[in-house]
Order: sequence, then C-alpha cells, then structure tokens
Amino acid sequence: MKTQNWLLLTYKVPAEPAKTRIALWRKLKGMGGIYLQNGVCLLPKTDDHTRRLKIMENEIHEMAGESVLLETIALDQSQEDKVLGRFKADRDEQYIEFIDKCDDFDAEIAKETAANHFTYAELEENDADLKKLQTWLEKIRKLDFYGATRAEEAQRRLTACEGLLDVYAQRVFEAHDENR
Repeated sequence: MKTQNWLLLTYKVPAEPAKTRIALWRKLKGMGGIYLQNGVCLLPKTDDHTRRLKIMENEIHEMAGESVLLETIALDQSQEDKVLGRFKADRDEQYIEFIDKCDDFDAEIAKETAANHFTYAELEENDADLKKLQTWLEKIRKLDFYGATRAEEAQRRLTACEGLLDVYAQRVFEAHDENR
C-alpha cells in the first residue's frame, strides 16, 4: 500500500464577523478540502496545498484565530478508504449539480428548436452558456484528486451539450441563409 500523505488544518476563528469565517471556509472548499468536522480540514499533501495552507494559517492569525497545520497519514487502509470516499463524494455532488445544469442546457436548446427560434443572438447566448459549463467542469476536474464515480458521466454530458449546440448553430446558419 502506497501511503497517502495529507495536510490537516485545524483552526478556530472568532464567530464575528461571519463573512471572514465564511470566506475562509469557501477558500478551503475551493481548494477541494474536506471537513472532518467544524474547523478541521483535510487536503492531499502537495506543494501547492502546503503553500496555500501556510498563507491561510497567517490569515487565520490576522483574524485573531488559532490554527495548526499538520502532515498526517491514515492509520490503516480502512481509514484511508473513508477519507478517499469523502473526497469522491464531495466531487460527485459537484458532478451531479453540473449534470443538472447540462439538462437545463439541453432543455433550452430543445425549447428554442421547438419554437423555430434560430437567431444569432440566441446562438451567442447558448454559446456563452456552454463556455460556462466547460469552465465549470474543468474546475471540478482540478479538485477531483481521486477519480469520483460521476466524472465520466459529466464529461459525456458536456460532450452531448457541445454536439447539441453544433446542431443548433447549423440550424441558425441555415435559417439565415434562407432569409437572404
């Protein structure tokens, strides 16, 4: 068994102002961290995570808080599996939300197609929505350290959305050629 090293940040910050506490939580979640409990966050040990957590440790001190940053390993494979499961579950939640937005994208294209609404303005709007989906999936992937189960499904859904937009774009181009 190859041992996975983790960075464990424990911290306590004043309850007020709440916005600083929430900003800290968002930063840690935005790095892909999992919370084992309030004020106890775990991330895979990487140079980037080490650097960023040391910066956050300083920010916590500036908030009049306390923190300890440790490097740790799981006691045994069972414990490591629990931690990996938590990381995967967090990413799967994000992938599920992403897939739901792909469903919304599909429904929007279907609505515009059913209404024979093939305009460049609508195409631009849908293209912007697709770019947001592409960027979002890339962000999730960067935090998917251990290969969550819904990753492939999310990629398939994005590929399907790209195909739908291609077909819709072709219809827009055809509609405008007919009007000339």
